Amino acid sequence: MSKALFIVDVQNDFTEGGALGVTGGDAVAVAITRHLEAHAGDYAVIVASRDWHHGHTDNGGHFHPEPDYVDSWPVHCVSGTEGAEYDPGLTTDAVTHHVKKGQGVPAYSLFEGMTDDGITVAHLLEEHGVLEIDVTGIATDYCVRASALDAIAHGRKVRIFTDLVAGVAPESSEAALAELAHAGAELTESGA
Repeated sequence: MSKALFIVDVQNDFTEGGALGVTGGDAVAVAITRHLEAHAGDYAVIVASRDWHHGHTDNGGHFHPEPDYVDSWPVHCVSGTEGAEYDPGLTTDAVTHHVKKGQGVPAYSLFEGMTDDGITVAHLLEEHGVLEIDVTGIATDYCVRASALDAIAHGRKVRIFTDLVAGVAPESSEAALAELAHAGAELTESGA
């Protein structure tokens, strides 16, 4: 039985000091790196996603000068900018596949992205016989939530490492974790 690790959107614009920085983002980046150092060999596939938005459009309404922080947001993770790069605390040497999402459209789930050579995450999971997925990253209440729900919808057993995620707000993060548990995800700690 093959396992995958998802590292969702651990990017400069989502960690402290970024356009949409969340508290604890830098610490999560470092903790994921520690987890990889100890456990990379446990995974057949390690997928890291990044928001990778266009700078010259509103990305299907995703960028807005007066964002509602539900469906529209300030400008963030524009392709080729420092904000779109991985947080420096995250070492990506063990990552087997890098996925970009949100290229011209709103995108929350890692499943909405693809590798630079056009391979989808669903295809990667099938190709490698992945049945179990451990999920980490940012933000618990948005892209981690969406990615984990999609993994469950794709028939995979999902674990959320609660010590390797950071959310926008405590209340919405707790609600997201409760929703994920109700959907069948196991909530646990990585031991990192």
